[in-house]
Amino acid sequence: MDILSLFACFETLMTATSGRQLGIIAHAMLTLTGRMTMLSLSRWTEKGGSYRTLQRFFATRLPWSKMLVKFFETHLFNPFHEFILAIDATTVTKAGDLTHGIGRFFSGVLGQVVKGLEFMVIALVDVTRKKAYPLLVKQTLRSEAEKEASKQRKKKKKKRAKKAQTPPRKPRGRPQGSLNKDKMELNLSAELLRINEMLKSLLKLLRIFVQVKYLTMDGHFGHNQAVLMAQSNGLHLISKLRRDAKLLEKYEGNIKNKKYGERINCEAMPRKYLVKTEIEGEIIVNYYQGVFLHQEFGMELNVVVIVKTDLKKEKVGAVILFSDDLELGWEKLIEYYSLRFQIEFNFRDAKQHFGLEDFMNTTEIGVENAANLAFLMVNVSAKMLTNKGENCIGINDLKSQSRGLKYAVETIKIVLEKAEGILMAEAIEQVKEKISKIGSIHHRKSAISTA
Repeated sequence: MDILSLFACFETLMTATSGRQLGIIAHAMLTLTGRMTMLSLSRWTEKGGSYRTLQRFFATRLPWSKMLVKFFETHLFNPFHEFILAIDATTVTKAGDLTHGIGRFFSGVLGQVVKGLEFMVIALVDVTRKKAYPLLVKQTLRSEAEKEASKQRKKKKKKRAKKAQTPPRKPRGRPQGSLNKDKMELNLSAELLRINEMLKSLLKLLRIFVQVKYLTMDGHFGHNQAVLMAQSNGLHLISKLRRDAKLLEKYEGNIKNKKYGERINCEAMPRKYLVKTEIEGEIIVNYYQGVFLHQEFGMELNVVVIVKTDLKKEKVGAVILFSDDLELGWEKLIEYYSLRFQIEFNFRDAKQHFGLEDFMNTTEIGVENAANLAFLMVNVSAKMLTNKGENCIGINDLKSQSRGLKYAVETIKIVLEKAEGILMAEAIEQVKEKISKIGSIHHRKSAISTA
């Protein structure tokens, strides 16, 4: 009944039949053990959740982005909290060739290119709670032209690597006929075009009830076009630069038309940019902030450099974070970028607990429904954990209690069939509470008598 009440907000977004099926499936997802496929779900569903019913549900196209946003607005949104957007992709390994959109994608977990599916996810991060809520999930579908362009880039990279072994002497000066490029011109790649489309559609839904100012993305998007894409959507980008990024000071001399000053060595930053020093045993951490230029960017950058020095090993490492918002403080910039990692916990929960890694659907609609359902359940679990408080502090506890409650209800049904009226309402509640805690990792001791 708790799940059905949570899904009441979908009344205007889906049919009553789909809503009833979603409630049955969601309840089964909270109780089953093992792999989460349509077959295993059908074995744990209540009356009305046959395998054929599940097939019909996964073949129905649903407005998932509106549903995810509506659920967040109804159950998880706090108007007094601060929010930022985070974007990242997750890879799901798959075998065979029949699954819609299957291809070869880079897996950050495995550290290599694997065969499978990729989903781009936009999450709204609650800065106050330090928790991310996925609101838009879209499968990455690469066109043939994009695949061919990727192959050509790899070939060029190999040729450059060969030439680097015996580099030819280059003539001095600028190549004849080359022209200046407008660094403020929006010229998005196929990947950024997909993300831009997702951002625009999500912001139309979000800006009705919440204002978002910052967008965080990983170092893969630490370049000029990503900044321009964010600005075109009224956002400031927070990302990371390569450790060998060529950062330059602004020129403050008397030479006209000279824009760039001295290059900054990020591992030996000038002391005038130092804002804080921390000492942790043999490790010294220095924080630097300044406004610098980069020849590949068309605007000034607010840069925070974190330099960590290990005195024992005599090693120095630097991390370079940046934003196009020049007024953003260094502490906030670090906090916002570190909160980007919360979306990784969404990926973990969706794969580990809600079947993102297990689904066997192969059609376009089936894959879309399976992926979005997994991320919807991440938000549902966040709401249910908030309601349960101290008695349940993790999804493992939530699923254990849901499974135990199902066992208790089924046991009571059998007993009532044999001796109806013997068990009082209070005794029934005691049985349900006692059995629902079987298998939980964290729970308080119950005062219920076992006599």
